[in-house]
Amino acid sequence: MNMTRKPTHPGIVFLEDVMKPLNLTVTDAAHMLGVSRKALSEFVNEKASLSPEMALRISKATNTSVESWMNMQQKLTIWNARNHEPDNVIPFPLSPVKEG
Repeated sequence: MNMTRKPTHPGIVFLEDVMKPLNLTVTDAAHMLGVSRKALSEFVNEKASLSPEMALRISKATNTSVESWMNMQQKLTIWNARNHEPDNVIPFPLSPVKEG
């Protein structure tokens, strides 16, 4: 088991750093982002991953980069994968490097 700290879900960051300081409800924020209340609720409650589309909407609404939001999701996704590594992978034999 990987002992590094689990990265924070981008939905938590959005909730704590954007919605709460602005006193936005999930309903208000969803309306402003142009998404359903259910979609935003699942995201801020860590039930759904951040999609590139949602990242784009958040970046436009907050004047932040899409990449910063997607990087948070990627770190979390990789952390989750590393903590559930498959044990049935057989490494490919090393082949000589072909000179171009």
